[in-house]
Amino acid sequence: MQTLLGFDFGLRRIGVAAGQDITGTATALSTVKARDGQPDWTIISGLLETWQPDALVVGLPRHGDGTDADITDSVRRFIRQLEGRYRLPVYTMDERLSSRAAREQLDTHNDPDAAQGIDAIAARIILQDWLETGNSSE
Repeated sequence: MQTLLGFDFGLRRIGVAAGQDITGTATALSTVKARDGQPDWTIISGLLETWQPDALVVGLPRHGDGTDADITDSVRRFIRQLEGRYRLPVYTMDERLSSRAAREQLDTHNDPDAAQGIDAIAARIILQDWLETGNSSE
């Protein structure tokens, strides 16, 4: 059984979710504040210490045509930082429309993860998609 943490990176907020490959499910955990694209590493380290993940999954933003979004370079830097700090495998998942899907879930359903915020729900969607497809986008 593998435990994974999923991330929806943003310059001001980073959504975090947890999941397991044995159940194939993910749950929104929290939203971590960031300042000018710099995550609160103390909180992220605490989440990794608590959950002891075997790997990490980060949403990789792309435009509808598959080209990189404006924030994609910042996400790749975040991925390199995760790899360097925690020495865990980091997988990517195409996150096209994950934030929109998260907003739609909040608008149309009584989402049990609503208290965790839109970014954490987007992280859950990214991680859930990765678990369901079983592969990365890069």
